[in-house]
Amino acid sequence: MKTTSVSPLELKMECHSQYKHATRKIHPQQMAEALLSPILEQLSTVVAQQVQEEVNLVGGVQKQVDKLKSNLLAIQSVLEDADRKQVKDKAVRDWADKLKDVCYDMDDVLDEWSTAILRWKMEEAEENTRSLQKMRCSFLGSPCFCFNQVARRRDIALKIKEVCEKVDEIAKERAMFGFELYRATDELQRITSTSLVDESIVRGRDDEREALVSKLLGESSQEARDVDVISLVGLGGIGKTTLAQLAFNNAEVTAHFDKKIWVCVSDPFDEVRIAKAILEALQRGASNLVELESLLQSVSESIKGKKFLLVLDDVWTESHGQWEPLKLSFKGGAPGSRILVTTRKHAVATMMGTDHWINLERLSDEVCMSIFNQVAFHKRSKDERERLTEIGGKIASKCKGLPLAAKVLGGLMQSKRTREEWEHVLSSELWELEHVERALFPPLLLSYYDLPYVARRCFLYCAMFPKDYEMGKDQLVKMWMAQGYLKETPSRDMELVGEEYFQVLVARSFFQDFQMDEHEGMTFKIHDIVHDFAQFLTKYECLTVDVNNLGEQKTETTYERVHHLSMKLSEETSFPMSIHKAKGLRSLLIDSRDPSLGAALADVFKQLTCIRSLNLAEASIKEMPNEVGKLIHLRHLNLVSSVKLQSLPETMCNLCNLQSLNVSGCWSLKELPHAIGKLTKLRHLKIVYSSVAFIPKGMERITCLRTLDRFTVFD
Repeated sequence: MKTTSVSPLELKMECHSQYKHATRKIHPQQMAEALLSPILEQLSTVVAQQVQEEVNLVGGVQKQVDKLKSNLLAIQSVLEDADRKQVKDKAVRDWADKLKDVCYDMDDVLDEWSTAILRWKMEEAEENTRSLQKMRCSFLGSPCFCFNQVARRRDIALKIKEVCEKVDEIAKERAMFGFELYRATDELQRITSTSLVDESIVRGRDDEREALVSKLLGESSQEARDVDVISLVGLGGIGKTTLAQLAFNNAEVTAHFDKKIWVCVSDPFDEVRIAKAILEALQRGASNLVELESLLQSVSESIKGKKFLLVLDDVWTESHGQWEPLKLSFKGGAPGSRILVTTRKHAVATMMGTDHWINLERLSDEVCMSIFNQVAFHKRSKDERERLTEIGGKIASKCKGLPLAAKVLGGLMQSKRTREEWEHVLSSELWELEHVERALFPPLLLSYYDLPYVARRCFLYCAMFPKDYEMGKDQLVKMWMAQGYLKETPSRDMELVGEEYFQVLVARSFFQDFQMDEHEGMTFKIHDIVHDFAQFLTKYECLTVDVNNLGEQKTETTYERVHHLSMKLSEETSFPMSIHKAKGLRSLLIDSRDPSLGAALADVFKQLTCIRSLNLAEASIKEMPNEVGKLIHLRHLNLVSSVKLQSLPETMCNLCNLQSLNVSGCWSLKELPHAIGKLTKLRHLKIVYSSVAFIPKGMERITCLRTLDRFTVFD
């Protein structure tokens, strides 16, 4: 007997027709029985057909998902080999970039599938908790719910097919480059001691240090002038910042000046930010002023009659027009005031009107070896020192007089125990790379390629941050987690794995300037040369954008391939719509005080649905757009110190993958979304220094929670 397929809509129409006929002739109770019996029988047949179709489709999609997972692992093994060859061969690098893009697509599709499964399980659990009456009322709607699942699975199946076609196309090129499957290892080399060397221990700069302190404490070169400018000029990684820090913290220098100010300038030269930083140091508190004119007037008043030392570290601009307004605001300082500048460019020192030059030359091989030995032989036995000192000297000579290179290589060799391992480093072909023009890159490459594959990914992720960005260790680990870099084991949480990778990168001198913050824990920075190195390797993956200098940025087509993006917006500039081209964006950090940012974010969330880490710390938004619920992949949301934020939408509770939510310092935020208990994967919830008065019901469902920094209990 042939079964006729009937849609729910047709059943409802039939129901309505029979209802009109029945009301004329049948008693209400008899009417209900006569009406519902045939309809429920037909509906049962329809649901059975849909369930069978769903079972068939689930099986088909699951097979494709399993195959895609297997292919992804194989591709990552090939990428491990390609990663080692891309520096030497541009064609390999272009091919590897295409393969990385496809890997991102594969990972997103797999995550979309696992998210759909999780949501369906949650919806099924919620359905089971409803009353019998509500379940009966919603029964006629359940086939529609079933249809939605089928449609969703078909959509994912099509995406998998599209990604597989891309993989097949790229795979044809693999034979051209002779790639081998390289077993990527996540195993960390255990280092017996930390390589955190005291920055105050400097080798070979005694003469320069003495000359610099003398110029800071001496009389002005011209009596008619109030401020002398002293410039430290030299290559990146040669020790300019370290020498400036030593002088800045010198006891005689501290006693000599009424005020000391340190500003990390970097590129681009932002006059408003620099003026704010100076004023904050002078007044020991944040300023509410936003206009450059007002800021400079306050700076001028704050230093009037005072002898001050201002350090402007890492200056790049050669524009006299940018420097002159700032310089004029310092004229009221007392005689003997000093401005100390560090820069790689002689043209910058000339433009700033330098009175005293100190050119930092390369260190001798002996001094480099001393720095190298200090790190590489830390807590080594006398026998090891004697056995490895000779070859260590040859390795140190490769540093080309750069102290940072000596530190990096020392950190690399600290974990090498045998002479064969040391000889392997000395004979590496990376020393002979001709197109890598920066002298420090070969030592960094050696240390980089010696890292476990996951540690490399964690390091390269830092290329998305602006230069001289102060990162919080805990926040960075949560961002690594959001990207799926850290794999949990039965004995170790992801957070502990991330801590271990962080310490490995510290030991290699990839991170520096460590400080303890009262609220954020450990903070640190990346040396600008190391940052250049990370960006050199990531190319299109990571991008930093200053909207005020878009003309100097990469072309807009870059956005189509970028996966990790940080943006700086001023109050005068509108949100760039070109960012919407970054469909595969996974990380977004926005530095903006623009009150209209919230409206722009609504469109961003509609367009860029692959975001896994969203950082809006200190943003001037009053409410988070409802569209945030579309970010199904989101795992890390940082809203710390967004003081104007008043509400979080209930749609946030649809973010079933969310691992970390930070609203600490959001003074205007009074409550969390009521259905927050649906965020069953939440591991970290920080609400301290906000106005959140209570924790909503349902928190007991969040069994993964590791951090809850405040819990208010009412009697």
